[in-house]
Amino acid sequence: DMSMDSYPMHGRDLGVNPDDLEVMEAVQETKQEVLENKDVVVQHVNIEGMGRTKEDYLGYEISDVFAARNLVEVMRKSHEARQRLLRLGIFKEVEVVIDVSEGADALPNGLDVTFEVTELKRLTGSYNTMVGNNEGSMVLGIKLPNMFGRGEKLTFQFSYGTKETSYGLSFFKPQSGYYERNFTLNLYKVTGQFPWSSLKETDRGVSTELNFPLWMTDHTLKWEGVWRELGCLARSASFAVREESGHTLKSALSHTMVIDTRNSAILPRRGALLRINQELAGYTGGDASFLKEDVELQLNRPFIWGSVLSASLWGGMIYPLGAQPTSIADRFYLGGPTSVRGFSMYSIGPQSEGDYLGGEAYWAGGLHLYTPLPFRSNKGGLADLFRTHFFLNAGNLCNLNYGEGPYAHLQKLAECIRWSYGAGIILRLGNIARLELNYCFPMGVQSGDRYIHIH
Repeated sequence: DMSMDSYPMHGRDLGVNPDDLEVMEAVQETKQEVLENKDVVVQHVNIEGMGRTKEDYLGYEISDVFAARNLVEVMRKSHEARQRLLRLGIFKEVEVVIDVSEGADALPNGLDVTFEVTELKRLTGSYNTMVGNNEGSMVLGIKLPNMFGRGEKLTFQFSYGTKETSYGLSFFKPQSGYYERNFTLNLYKVTGQFPWSSLKETDRGVSTELNFPLWMTDHTLKWEGVWRELGCLARSASFAVREESGHTLKSALSHTMVIDTRNSAILPRRGALLRINQELAGYTGGDASFLKEDVELQLNRPFIWGSVLSASLWGGMIYPLGAQPTSIADRFYLGGPTSVRGFSMYSIGPQSEGDYLGGEAYWAGGLHLYTPLPFRSNKGGLADLFRTHFFLNAGNLCNLNYGEGPYAHLQKLAECIRWSYGAGIILRLGNIARLELNYCFPMGVQSGDRYIHIH
């Protein structure tokens, strides 16, 4: 017969890690061996604290716990189920209690597992301020999580800035029992300012998105219908930009495939990323008509003394499908801290009177060495957020004459290559962003390109 105290697992980041289970000191060594090897049966899995959540929606997330055959397995599978429940974004907290079965049908080796959940409020709000590109904005968000009890979410976001106001409404619906397969519907009005092109753009649109995993890959299928209004940002805007001004309708289908094995999206230590994107505009109506392809590849590996070696490659092409040339809003841009450092933001390639017009084909590559700060303690702390950074970047952006064929295209992309090298310091801001301060040596500068030494 087995009797044991309940094992409450508290807090958002439940402290039981599968790796730690072997060395749990909660029970003496001999007793632990008995518990590990003793067959147990999970008789009941209960969820307490549910209000509007429908029980059938959670069945899949917790069903695995019934398969556990000994105590350590019960704890591990309960921990995994807890993580899955939290990932649904409908609970503020989930706690796990494992106890000996009670009641008339209780077996001597029977266990009951109870998940105590705290649902999020029906309406949650958020407020933050954003500063960047010489402008500030206030972002207000209202969220209705778990609207109908099966993980649906309605989000309204309103951004009021010193320059423009934008807003968006989105409805998200996951498939029951398969959270990664989900559907989103968006309605939005977004205004952007692009000083490198003396251009401002207002988009009013609707989009639908379907996300689903397939083997090791994640896929997104999207349809977007958008009314675009292009205008000049400054009186000094070039004639080429004025020509592009006015209203257009774009209707586009796109497909994105991603394979991501990196351990983190910001400063990863290992793993690879492959992203392939295709966009077909004009097939479902609208003025814009083109096929756009772009690809991104990134490889990361640990190197000597805690440093990381990273290599990236991007490339893309846009083919006009009708008689009309491509729009300034759809072409590719290159230059700046996200692509070829040492050049001003998007200030490489075709331009007119100082306004950058974008290109129809581009490639860019980078080689990076990230190293920890030399004088840091091993205790962690602030120094762990910083990295020293050495880099070599290269790239090119141009327009194509589509009658010339692939060989001529490659030749054009190999001429006038811009490149740069340098070093700097990176500050990691959680899992969302990084700040860089780099000193760069831009090379291969062509007439019209803008460059800077410090980013």
